[in-house]
Amino acid sequence: MSLATTTNYLTPTGREEPWRFTPLNRLAGLHDSSVELHDRISLEPSDIPDGVRITIEDAKDFPPLSSSEDQIVLRVREGASKVLVVSIEANAEVALPISLIRSHVESTPEISRVLVNAGVNSHSTLVVSNTGDGVIAEEIEFNLSPASNLRFITLQEWSSKAVHVGRHHAIVGKDATFTSYVITIGGSVVRLLPTVEYKDRGSSAELFGLYFATDGQHLEHRVHVEHGVPGAKSRVNYKGALNGDSARTVWIGDVFIKAAAQDTDTYELNRNLLLSDGARADSVPNLEIETGDIVGAGHASTTGRFDDEQLFYLMARGIPESEAKRLVIRGFFSEIVSKLNLPEVEERIMDRIDAELGSVRI
Repeated sequence: MSLATTTNYLTPTGREEPWRFTPLNRLAGLHDSSVELHDRISLEPSDIPDGVRITIEDAKDFPPLSSSEDQIVLRVREGASKVLVVSIEANAEVALPISLIRSHVESTPEISRVLVNAGVNSHSTLVVSNTGDGVIAEEIEFNLSPASNLRFITLQEWSSKAVHVGRHHAIVGKDATFTSYVITIGGSVVRLLPTVEYKDRGSSAELFGLYFATDGQHLEHRVHVEHGVPGAKSRVNYKGALNGDSARTVWIGDVFIKAAAQDTDTYELNRNLLLSDGARADSVPNLEIETGDIVGAGHASTTGRFDDEQLFYLMARGIPESEAKRLVIRGFFSEIVSKLNLPEVEERIMDRIDAELGSVRI
């Protein structure tokens, strides 16, 4: 079904802080309240292991779990009539990954809502794969019950014309652990908002990301971690590489430690590798701290070209310069990819990176 938007949202102009890096003219109207959106759920389950139930529910029965001021997220919430609900049973040890695949998308802009409920003391991995061409606005919310452990892997392997805007928000319960891996190596414009909030002590989140932008791509990741309770932990580590005169990436890392969040332990890191002179990587780490009673808080950001010492080491052992550079890039990404612990996915990602490297001069 289609959606004729009736709410008068303030359409972003690009002068607002959350939108100042985003090429609004390339979003295919996802941000524009005058543009109709297509209401459908294009994600389809591929594997449903024991202990997991996947259903499509009426959105009225599953209101959003969190607040948001993002105009596109608000449009998704208003327009989505259905919600894809992934329910993981309490105490379930789900050995096989839960797989959702989005491949049959249409050229018209569409919206999608997903809710993931991880039961008490459950352990599971959810993999969401995006391929093909499409224009997608989505929201995925995660509700982690106490002592649950959820690994979320999202793969943006889009074709060159795709536009993908989404928010992935996790609410982490007491002694629960949320680990996300955002892998973005395709699409014309991709703008993702991985965000986290905590419910109680002992909760932990690790947010990893990898992105590779080539000529004409705009890949944007805006991470926000909100520490509002004592004794929670967060780690953020995103890595990106860029090649091409118009390759563009944006990484924003916001960590907010409220006054009540004593004993917080947090650190965020972003590293970018430039493979051509015209590529541009914007990296903005931010820390806002309202209490000094914390374990630790820090951030770091680096952007640079190849490590000459690494190249010299490899070339001194007879490896040609072009191959040495590719090995350096693979090593740069392997820290993130190796953490997936899914050999088939790891191989597919590295093959895609190799294909991107093989099509450009470095």
